[in-house]
Amino acid sequence: MNRILIVEDEERIASFVEKGLRSNGFTTTVVTDGDAGYEYALTGGFDLVVLDIGLPGRDGFTILRELREARVSVPVIVLTARDSVRDTVAGLEGGADDWMTKPFRFEELLARVRLRLRTAARAPEVTVLRSGSLSLDLRTRRARAGERTVDLTAREFVLLELFLRHPGQVLSREQILSHVWGYDFDPGSNIVDVYVRTLRKKLGAERVETVRGMGYRLP
Repeated sequence: MNRILIVEDEERIASFVEKGLRSNGFTTTVVTDGDAGYEYALTGGFDLVVLDIGLPGRDGFTILRELREARVSVPVIVLTARDSVRDTVAGLEGGADDWMTKPFRFEELLARVRLRLRTAARAPEVTVLRSGSLSLDLRTRRARAGERTVDLTAREFVLLELFLRHPGQVLSREQILSHVWGYDFDPGSNIVDVYVRTLRKKLGAERVETVRGMGYRLP
């Protein structure tokens, strides 16, 4: 029986979703603030999370970011009144598996829940990312460059993971900023260049290639 965590501070909506899911055979837990939602999701005791964005305590964007940084891969369906393209893109790029806006039809939510659960059941967990002689262990958070083991800071880890998940693809500074530092970071900052230089020092200068006027890529 699949276990679903509902993180929603509107009692009427939380009750409606909970009753609908329970009547369709799911086990549900409801929490009404972001801090509790994050702690519950972090336990790994759930198969899927239905998450609101506007929550007391941590908001939904923060919960998503912190869960993915903690390597919690539970599927997340965002259920929110926010319907701007910017919010939708931020949520999906921040780790959400799906995005639904309120008001909504329960039948559609149920279909999406079932789809995400089927997809998660089929997808094997990736624990090591590789490109040539470079590898990154997602559990130990350590990189290997050839025969060398390399310790990384939290930001370096996220940056290298981004490159390894998109080998050969040119990533602009804006894409890297939004993924590693979030949308509120100053786009005029040179922080991306600083961290790329640090990665090169640790991994080897040839590991990250500059594409002039466009960004960086992992060859």
